[in-house]
Amino acid sequence: MVNSDYLKNLNEAQKQAVLFLDGPLLIVAGAGSGKTKVLTSRIAHIIKNKKAFPNQILAVTFTNKAAKEMQDRVSKILGSSAVGLSWLGTFHSICAKLLRKHASAVNLNSNFTIVDTDDQIRLIKNICKAENIDIKQLAPRYIIAIIDKWKNKGLYPSEVNINPKDIYEKTILPVYKIYQQKLIELNACDFGDLILHSVKILEKNEDIRKIYSKNFKYILVDEYQDTNNSQYLIVKSLSDKYQNICVVGDDAQSIYSFRGANINNIINFRNDYDDIEIFRLEQNYRSTKNIVNAANSVIDHNKNKIDKEVWTENDFGDKVQISSNQSDIAEARSICQKIQTISDSKLSEIAILYRTNAQSRPIEDSLRLNKIPYRIFGGVSFYNRKEIKDILAYLRLIVNSNDEESLKRVINYPARGIGLVTINKIIISAQKNSLSLYDTIKRHRELNIPFSNSVSLKLQNFVDLIEVFKIENEKLNAFDLTKELLNKVKIIDDLKKDESPEGISRVENVQELLNGIRDFIEDQKEIADSNDNLSEFLSNVSLSTDFDLDYQDEDYISLMTLHLSKGLEFKHVFIVGLEEDLFPSALSYNTRSELEEERRLFYVGITRAKENLYLSYANSRYRWGKLIYCEESRFLNEIDKDFVDVINHIEFGSISNDISKKKILFKPKGNLRKLSSSIPENNSIKINFSEGDKVSHEKFGNGIIVKIEGLNNDTRATVKFSKFGEKNLLLRFAKLNKV
Repeated sequence: MVNSDYLKNLNEAQKQAVLFLDGPLLIVAGAGSGKTKVLTSRIAHIIKNKKAFPNQILAVTFTNKAAKEMQDRVSKILGSSAVGLSWLGTFHSICAKLLRKHASAVNLNSNFTIVDTDDQIRLIKNICKAENIDIKQLAPRYIIAIIDKWKNKGLYPSEVNINPKDIYEKTILPVYKIYQQKLIELNACDFGDLILHSVKILEKNEDIRKIYSKNFKYILVDEYQDTNNSQYLIVKSLSDKYQNICVVGDDAQSIYSFRGANINNIINFRNDYDDIEIFRLEQNYRSTKNIVNAANSVIDHNKNKIDKEVWTENDFGDKVQISSNQSDIAEARSICQKIQTISDSKLSEIAILYRTNAQSRPIEDSLRLNKIPYRIFGGVSFYNRKEIKDILAYLRLIVNSNDEESLKRVINYPARGIGLVTINKIIISAQKNSLSLYDTIKRHRELNIPFSNSVSLKLQNFVDLIEVFKIENEKLNAFDLTKELLNKVKIIDDLKKDESPEGISRVENVQELLNGIRDFIEDQKEIADSNDNLSEFLSNVSLSTDFDLDYQDEDYISLMTLHLSKGLEFKHVFIVGLEEDLFPSALSYNTRSELEEERRLFYVGITRAKENLYLSYANSRYRWGKLIYCEESRFLNEIDKDFVDVINHIEFGSISNDISKKKILFKPKGNLRKLSSSIPENNSIKINFSEGDKVSHEKFGNGIIVKIEGLNNDTRATVKFSKFGEKNLLLRFAKLNKV
């Protein structure tokens, strides 16, 4: 049954976009403006008015979820009349369908397989081995990233022009050539090939191109700002005959250039077709006036954009809250405090967004401490990430050499030539002699295990490494030992070989682990009779990660990167780490276009919020274990001050709404001194606390001092915290403030 009310639910701009059916159309859809409703209504209107049959409509989305939602909405409007929308889907699914029909045109059979990332890595490794390319110097993931870049541009190996001075691309191009040959031999293609092969089929086979161009009377493309060159070429080719092409997108939300997306596809759309019509969907149905206005004031600083003015009839709502915090730990704690005051919403209506995955660590730690359920989207919890588990395995082995799971995890990481055959021999011998794996390796010569001299030497070197760090563990704190271990084993050097976004993220995670260990060391200084050694740190991590296992709640806070938040919406949104070099990223300073993309990413984050938006930054944070001062992000200063409230957490127990105090009070050049260096070494430290004082602590929250004992530098306070019970703190180190 046809629902004829679909036009009645549209505003005037939306209705015009739906009713315009003849010729090229650009719909500039601002955030929260109902573009999906327009697309589905437009498809329904085409079919209802018999402009085309369902199978004569090509509708392209970027996610399977979006495609399904579009299909469901059209079916709801048209009922059985929607049957036959066989060309509605993602670029990859549509190209796979086309490629199955015409596989022979690119030397494939129609039953070709699609390889995943793991298959790609194995294939690249084999090629590198055959070509004597050292994968320690040129990571397979990086090679794949470069090949994907070329495919996104629509280039076969023979079409790639490289800079002769670029030694990496010079090495990768022959690999690309062999890789493509291997895929053909295997009757396989990767995800990039689905689109690349489709481009070439349409380019080189006029008859095929004419068939599809004639069939698709109407073409609709969602999220057009995210299309790469290959996708652009497909759309351009298929729209050649009728030119009834409708592209929908928002240049202000173009954030995927690292995947090959080209913002100029949407900005220059008017140059690709004659007599185009442009409709702007500027009414926002999602956010409050203050949030919409704040977003507009930020994106107005970009030069390369399509002019529009997003507006809303929603209430003004609360102003955007900007929070300054002493540290990233304090930032995480203030977020938890704010979450606990949000009583009118489910946790699922709250999101915490960050620029990089590594930033989740202090937030996760604080959420765990406060027993607030959360879920990481697009990744795994910090301490469960592979590179973190690898390093923790080394540390556990140093503390406990009988930890066999840790040993098996690191014995050949980074690769040191100890393979599965060797490990199996060790396991068999250990069982035979009732020894641990480590002791078996340690005694492998006297046990007469049949190893070659080279393997025996590698095993001995591994044991020597662990034994040295066992001795170091008696002398060094957890931070200094971990830093020395990373340098010795060269894990960071190994990770840096992968220059893909994923590889960079793994290096950032290692950096954040060091920051977390440094935080732990500073915390231990406060607590009387505590240890800052490796065992204590590992116990602390185990207690933290065990909390993950208890999550059965359906209701949880969503944690994700800003990139992953695109297309989502939440009642309450926190964007953290708004500091120069972090957001915008230090990598974005090279060109204006890179910086503008960072600003668009910020815009995307802002426009996820429906009712409340909280922006925060830290005045200091650890980087590679060194405490540095941070400068607030330029993006914060680009928000019109009429739409914000500024909170300045200069002291843990104090809050100021004075905008004039927004800037931190001092910012010396260089690194902060270690906290310990500022502690007087004489015996005349001044104590400003008394029993009964109400205090606030960065990590433990509010409490009351119940006892003070000791003298001078050894003066200790027993503080009863409302959530964490009693803590015995050394006052010369304690991060306490009276409240």
